[in-house]
Amino acid sequence: MTTAPVRTDLYPTRGVGEVMTPRQDPVVWSAPGAPGPVVPGDLRGYERDGFLTVEDMISDDEVAIYRSEMERLIADPTVRADERSIIEPKSQDVRSVFEVHKLSAIFAALVRDERVVGRARQILGSDVYVHQSRINVKPGFGASGFYWHSDFETWHAEDGLPNMRTVSVSIALTENRDTNGGLMIMPGSHRTFLGCAGETPSDNYKKSLQMQDAGTPSNEALTRYAQEHGIRLFTGRAGSATWFDCNCMHGSGDNITPYARSNVFIVFNSVENAAVEPFAAPVPRPDFIGARDFTPVR
Repeated sequence: MTTAPVRTDLYPTRGVGEVMTPRQDPVVWSAPGAPGPVVPGDLRGYERDGFLTVEDMISDDEVAIYRSEMERLIADPTVRADERSIIEPKSQDVRSVFEVHKLSAIFAALVRDERVVGRARQILGSDVYVHQSRINVKPGFGASGFYWHSDFETWHAEDGLPNMRTVSVSIALTENRDTNGGLMIMPGSHRTFLGCAGETPSDNYKKSLQMQDAGTPSNEALTRYAQEHGIRLFTGRAGSATWFDCNCMHGSGDNITPYARSNVFIVFNSVENAAVEPFAAPVPRPDFIGARDFTPVR
């Protein structure tokens, strides 16, 4: 009789109480001086703060193309009926569409763009695959926000990513104002992992994609984080991008202005950090949320 090998969990979560664990992984995985689009000073800033902003990463003409494609997708009844589309509970509008790089040749080309995937390879120090992609639609007059959380907490607990070797990029397709529900990050929060309390419900993703519950930090922990790290609100014109580490504590508020805030969101994971069995959930989330196809982006 053989026994299964004991699996090391570097980042315990979803237990009896909250647990703070110092980060066990690098932030920037490439060797110093490794080639790539990110200049050394910006790479050091990313390592320190957990994020990097890139103004005008794509042109106005490209923004128009991607925004038109976004509008085509959310207006398509077939896409709306697909399980990859998440519907805003109050308005019944499309809030997000996942796996857009598989639904759209236009967004697939964006994923392969060297300005995009080149930065991911440089930060993660290896070939990368798309763990998740989506378009986020946040129209004015009441689109709801997303509560404070670390993406890695969910990706570790429910998708089975072993290590913090994952980076996200949010590319603005509309202007990010200081009033229309923009992205907020606590700088430096990526250096401590907050393991959250409570078990993962079955099919948790069906609820969490509309409103986060499991994996949500306590008010006390968030207060401590905010006092230690502060909060940065990201603004910028359409075409700008924010890259951020998988363990950054981040969230966004409701958009009660008349001004839409929409973006395309791509998560790159190292091929050397492929998902295994979830660390704190009965089964992995569906592939369109957490990919199990680890084919490198080419």
